[in-house]
Amino acid sequence: MDFNFTEEQTMIRDSLARLIREQYDFDTRMGVVKSDSGWRPEMWAQLAELGLFMAPFSEEDGGLGGGPIDAMVVMEEFGKGLVVEPFIPSVVCGGGFLKHAGSAAQKEEHLQAIMGGASTFAFAYAEPRGRYNLADLETTAKKDGAGYVLNGHKAVVVGAPWADKLIVTARTGGDRRDTGGISVFIVDKGADGVTTRDYPTVDGRRASEVYLENVAVGADALIGSEGEALPLIEQVVDEATAAACAEAVGAMGVAHQMTVEYSRQRKQFGTPIGKFQVLQHRMVDMFMEHEQSISMTYMATLKLGEDAVERKKAVSAAKVRIGQSGRFVGQESIQIHGGMGMTEELAVGHYFKRLTMIDSEFGNVDHHMRRYTALSAEDVKVAAE
Repeated sequence: MDFNFTEEQTMIRDSLARLIREQYDFDTRMGVVKSDSGWRPEMWAQLAELGLFMAPFSEEDGGLGGGPIDAMVVMEEFGKGLVVEPFIPSVVCGGGFLKHAGSAAQKEEHLQAIMGGASTFAFAYAEPRGRYNLADLETTAKKDGAGYVLNGHKAVVVGAPWADKLIVTARTGGDRRDTGGISVFIVDKGADGVTTRDYPTVDGRRASEVYLENVAVGADALIGSEGEALPLIEQVVDEATAAACAEAVGAMGVAHQMTVEYSRQRKQFGTPIGKFQVLQHRMVDMFMEHEQSISMTYMATLKLGEDAVERKKAVSAAKVRIGQSGRFVGQESIQIHGGMGMTEELAVGHYFKRLTMIDSEFGNVDHHMRRYTALSAEDVKVAAE
């Protein structure tokens, strides 16, 4: 198997790395995170100009003919720079729904706007009592003539303060945890009945609680078939999970590099602490965890196009590895830096915060361990039959 990146993917990586290095240094990022808006629309426009938002989409849809690997390349660089701009919510999730199930009219109106950076989407799927069960929905969408009326509460909608459109999952039939009766809608965030409560997250991003009260949408807001959206949601969430794993790989790499560099400069008893064998072993362990995370992320990304069971197993295996490795690398980075690793002014602590948040996004280690075990058990049962 060829693990070399294409010329276009290498160009994307190099261009994005240069932009982040020149315009997204740690001090600049901290200023942005602490600002009222929490992001830079002008940076979002620059990212669009580089063609990053077009990279994961086919030429038939107006993109550059790429796919999940292109998203992986982008998110790894985002992880290195702790970029807060909402690539996963808008491009991977919003664009993913439209790419897989959008009508020609929806693609023309919304997908083109996403790729051009003119429109920003947020994915409103989580609910206060839903945990990581994508089918656990209390938000409803009831038929009203040709359209629908939505009611419900979506929790921790990342990127919603910056979005003008929401992708909302809602129940059009069945009971609360039924796998059937689930649909997906495009909702204008400025529509009557939509209210939000915005707040910063611990890792420097922004999220919202989204409340829907008798929000009327037309039939053209429905993505795909009514009541049959769970497989589509699972596919898009798996793609977003793989992209988040790539972001973690980038963050882990920088945290490790910072720790190695610090160990060369910090001295105790007149000797750099990096010469102490016990710390060398710990930094080698960090390196191995990072390398294993890279391999698992590549595997998950390459298997996104396979059948649902293989895709889910690969993504869950990668997410478990990322969660465990991210925690280890983050904790070791903080401990080797000592007390200063806990300060707000030192970047390494912010990488640990982001790695911690990635572990909880789209399912934590325990959730994905259970999912992988259940899928493997089903494989054994089928083979036995």
